[in-house]
Amino acid sequence: MSRYKKDLGDFGERMAAEFLMRQGYEILERNFRVPGGELDLIAETDAVLVFVEVKTRSNDRFGQPAEAVDRRKQEHMRRAAAYYLMLYPAEKEVRFDVIEIFASMQDGVPFLKDLRHIPGIILEG
Repeated sequence: MSRYKKDLGDFGERMAAEFLMRQGYEILERNFRVPGGELDLIAETDAVLVFVEVKTRSNDRFGQPAEAVDRRKQEHMRRAAAYYLMLYPAEKEVRFDVIEIFASMQDGVPFLKDLRHIPGIILEG
């Protein structure tokens, strides 16, 4: 992965976490990795535990960012969420969200162009 993509992705995840915190969520984990899966963010409110995939793009030339959360990526999310819940059982509703970030780098400095929160993506069974 190029340095540009890494920096843009890291920026997108920071923007997504800040957005969620402004909405009243507590960020429990960032980049939770297990064999066979990863979750960019794990957040919670009083009633819901949310597993979040953040997709950052500089443009929509290849479609909307959420379109990249395909069956394979959803399976990785499901696996990581199951592992997390095994470690930290929750008595809450569980939800899978996507946050789309459109951002650019200008002179090495990232800036946010747009953010879209898509709660409750459907995980194919």
